[in-house]
Amino acid sequence: MTPALPVNGHGRSDRSGGTPAPENGRAGSVRHLYLHLPFCVHRCGYCDFVTSVGRREEHGAYADALLAELERERWRLAARVETVFVGGGTPTFTEAAALERVLAGLPVVDELTVEANPESVTPELARLLRAHGVNRVSVGAQSFTPDLLAVLERVAGPDDVRRAVHTLRDAGFDNISLDLIYGIPGQSAADLDADLADALALEPEHLSCYELEAKPGTRFTHLHGAELARQAEAMEGYAEQVVSTLTAAGYRWYETANFCRDDEDGRELRARHNLAIWRGADYLGVGVGAVSTLGGERRRNLPSVVRYVRALAAAGEPPRELELLDAETRAVERLMLGLRLDEPFALDEVEAVVDRDALDRLVAGLLVERADGGAIRLTPRGRLLGGAVTADLLA
Repeated sequence: MTPALPVNGHGRSDRSGGTPAPENGRAGSVRHLYLHLPFCVHRCGYCDFVTSVGRREEHGAYADALLAELERERWRLAARVETVFVGGGTPTFTEAAALERVLAGLPVVDELTVEANPESVTPELARLLRAHGVNRVSVGAQSFTPDLLAVLERVAGPDDVRRAVHTLRDAGFDNISLDLIYGIPGQSAADLDADLADALALEPEHLSCYELEAKPGTRFTHLHGAELARQAEAMEGYAEQVVSTLTAAGYRWYETANFCRDDEDGRELRARHNLAIWRGADYLGVGVGAVSTLGGERRRNLPSVVRYVRALAAAGEPPRELELLDAETRAVERLMLGLRLDEPFALDEVEAVVDRDALDRLVAGLLVERADGGAIRLTPRGRLLGGAVTADLLA
């Protein structure tokens, strides 16, 4: 739940390690689709996603609106869509009949991910997901420490996380991701060690480990401001702890906050949806608050559920903001996102925004390394510093 640019969750592996050309949002070109189901049983204090608490009586009308928008935009989708990511909110909190209609309306895809909060996972839900082609579930654990879960205002407890994973396994899911958060007020290095150990004990195929980002001025920052400042000073150490623990356990650190197992059968266990976006692919976002990047345009649906449903019920477009992306903006974003990955990044298409003198300094400082064909990637130390190194590279 997600970096500087909108990414949800997590496209097809580009075996060359190169950069795909922009798809320009033309008809039949978009291979990655995001759907937003905003409803939650409770809004956690640190959350800044587009969410709507409860309102079960509105789930059916919202599902109808979502499917209507998808139908309006279906001309953009390729004949073979590669990834669909269903995020929220808590998609699995959505009333079952409404969720089933949404899933039944999706195209056949290679990777279909649904986000789930642990308390919402039941055998019935797991069977519904399986019956409609879901083959990857991202479970929001966040922590296994009760006191820290209370700080985060999470509904689920540690046993709910374990029960959810076992329920999904019993239903046949063999691609499960767990989300963890670190830098929580009151958390220690020992707490983080315990969280990582509990997560590894469940043997997930994928782990996403995020720094806690609490937005200024929110109720959460008001309650925990001083402790958040102390935790900010510990973030680099926490990040090193996460990387060393998970890589020692055999997970590939393939993106700044994401790790996956190497599968014996050669399956791609990186989050293929997010991987496509980090590589610069176009994607279509459907639903309230959803973002699309379509060639030289970024669209963001406005966050009002009522206005969204009303507009689609009247056969109109949802209210949205548009941002035109010039070549320089696209190049900067490509560099920022591409350098989050562990694979070499070809500089050809971003040449104009790279400071060559800074690049030489960063190579000499062992923060960036050169690869074949003029490509670069961040060293492990450079990846831990992440955004600061990328900022230095920008002309």
